[in-house]
Amino acid sequence: MSDHIPMRVAVVGATGFQGGAVARLLVERNHRVRTLSRRPAGDRPPLPGVACASGDLADAEDVRALFEGATHAAVVMPLVYEAERVARYARNIAAAARDAGVRRIVYNANTRVPARVTSLAAFETRRIAEEVLRDGGVPLVVVRPPMYLDNLFSPWNAPALVNDGVLACPLPARTPVAWLSHEDLAEAVYGALTADGVEGRTFDVGGARTLTGDELAEAFARGLGRSVRYEPLDPSVFEQGLARVLGAEAAAGVSGVYRYMASGAEPLLMAGDGGAAARALSPAPAPVEDWVARRPWQVWAEEATGTPSS
Repeated sequence: MSDHIPMRVAVVGATGFQGGAVARLLVERNHRVRTLSRRPAGDRPPLPGVACASGDLADAEDVRALFEGATHAAVVMPLVYEAERVARYARNIAAAARDAGVRRIVYNANTRVPARVTSLAAFETRRIAEEVLRDGGVPLVVVRPPMYLDNLFSPWNAPALVNDGVLACPLPARTPVAWLSHEDLAEAVYGALTADGVEGRTFDVGGARTLTGDELAEAFARGLGRSVRYEPLDPSVFEQGLARVLGAEAAAGVSGVYRYMASGAEPLLMAGDGGAAARALSPAPAPVEDWVARRPWQVWAEEATGTPSS
């Protein structure tokens, strides 16, 4: 498939960080983008070049209107962890995409997913959505990212990092993670939308290297030009802080991923794939230290530390 032919892409989740990065990249490359949001127009992030309609994924007609005329779709589910609700969203998306004649859906699962079924909604709701979309009659590509670097550039992590050299994260220091940026996620999704021979495949996308907590701190130290130490954060403390921002249900869902990783049940779940996804989908992701060096960390200087990030 040529990426020089303009696509008309329905981006589900474009008003969020991950979907927003995808939408911006598509617009930059001269593709037409539409999205759907329940948020009032004045409460949506700026997305120049993106057409945004008011509506709800739970409403089949709203979703059908979003997909009218679309040639492709990029989907990431909201932070909802109620199984039936997520299944309904996925069924509406699948039906609307099929009826609109969409050529390919790229589904960002928002996390890696264990091979075996677990008791955690964070994984199982994403597995449900993937299964519904795979059975929906439209060619599907799935990308499963690990943890996001962008979560560390936040008012809950960055002040302690900038002011005290402390990189706090709710993962054991020994856990290997192929940390990924939203920018590199967008490149992977773009590749999944346009590359030949990838339909039906699932990719564990990730960053340039797999890093333990201490190695991540070393990469941050190189990018910042100062000493940085890694500090594991208790997932319970993380969840309590996150609940004040997202609410108890979403916080429990997000923190479930960190609890699972802390359990050691599948220690390599968030690790890299040896570069296979990057070779198939996109340019090689940037090293962590390069990503760090490009961020305006000075905005966090002397700011008070608050709630931890997701």
